[in-house]
Amino acid sequence: MNITTRRQFLRQLGLSAAALPFLPVLPSLAQNLPDAKMQRIIFLFTPNGTVPPEFWPDETGPDFKLKRILAPLEPFKSRLMTLKGVCNKIRGDGDGHMRGISCLLTADELLPGNIQGGSDKPAGWARNISIDQEIKNFLQARKETATRFGSLEIGVAVPNRADPWTRESYAGPNQPLAPASDPYALFEKLYGSMKDRENLGSVLDEVSDDLRTIASKVDREEKELLDQHATFVREMEKDLQSAGTANLMFPPPALEQGVALDNEGIPKISTMQADLLVNAFANGMARVATLQYTNSVGQARMRWLDVQDDHHHLSHEPDNNADAQEKLVKINIWLCEQFAYLARKLESIPEPGGQGTMLDNTTIVWTNELGKGNSHSLDNIPFVVLGGGLGFKTGQAMQFENVAHNRLWLSIAHAFGHHIPVFGQQKFCEGGALALS
Repeated sequence: MNITTRRQFLRQLGLSAAALPFLPVLPSLAQNLPDAKMQRIIFLFTPNGTVPPEFWPDETGPDFKLKRILAPLEPFKSRLMTLKGVCNKIRGDGDGHMRGISCLLTADELLPGNIQGGSDKPAGWARNISIDQEIKNFLQARKETATRFGSLEIGVAVPNRADPWTRESYAGPNQPLAPASDPYALFEKLYGSMKDRENLGSVLDEVSDDLRTIASKVDREEKELLDQHATFVREMEKDLQSAGTANLMFPPPALEQGVALDNEGIPKISTMQADLLVNAFANGMARVATLQYTNSVGQARMRWLDVQDDHHHLSHEPDNNADAQEKLVKINIWLCEQFAYLARKLESIPEPGGQGTMLDNTTIVWTNELGKGNSHSLDNIPFVVLGGGLGFKTGQAMQFENVAHNRLWLSIAHAFGHHIPVFGQQKFCEGGALALS
């Protein structure tokens, strides 16, 4: 949106040009501008690969059927794409799990380091910015798409340690970003200043009451001084209440208190984090987010599914272990249900200041660090794209021939209007962006 367009928009509303500097920070107005296009993206990570026969549709094109793992997405079938044949071709130092997550969004090799994993050479952090942060920086550089936070990095039961198995998002080379895995801390980050203003407002009310009591005991001149002070206090309170997140279009979600931030709390934490993410998007706090479930080599024990074994151990069982395969299917169905919950939340909210719903302008990309757990394969990563706003042709199962996932990230960057020629390792960008439109 250029200055001329914004001036024209103000004139159409009969407003003074003095409002021009404030226009970019009003998402509900910016979304109505002729050339302003609302676009958001969420990168959803789950670990340990999938069960390919129960994940990939047998058909290609628009006439496809969802297998058991993807069945929770049936209501959104016309708005999703499965992308079979997209592979993580990044090699170099580090084991498959390390490269699987830390090279997933960065699409480049790990730096040399001393973090040992498996039987491969030790490695360090990623050597490239991740695609979520690349898009965030692009959006933040423009006034009409800049937001308070730019991006949100959110976790569900991510271990409290820092290593290449626990980080998918990078602000730049050797700059991992820690996901916020505590929903209560995330709530404070998003809405804490609002709560502080509410608390301060109540203190000021108490002071005003005291001033009125005192005023009844003093002479007229002193009472006038107290009235002036009370007026000043009331004006200060108005200023405080009108600042920042006090004017949220959507109130903060009510979080259940006392949820344990451990393995058993994962189902509730998942819902809380999804609610916070969608609410932050609805209030224009960010347009980019990552939502990371556990970590590469994730060892959650999903006892709420009557699965006692840890996820990683099960993923290493051979294909002929029917019991392990069935448990993995149950785990992946549950993870897909979390994906579907996020989509439903976005679908349930009308686009603020725009047409349709938030899902019409938000794309969710489901990612994984492996294609298949027991082989540590980085081929056929289970990518699923759902939602709108990027102009992709949804409602189809797509088949590619062993293409690098660098090209998928190029497609997404270009859809945001960020026409970078390469992302990550240059040799894996040959052929350019994947044709998804």
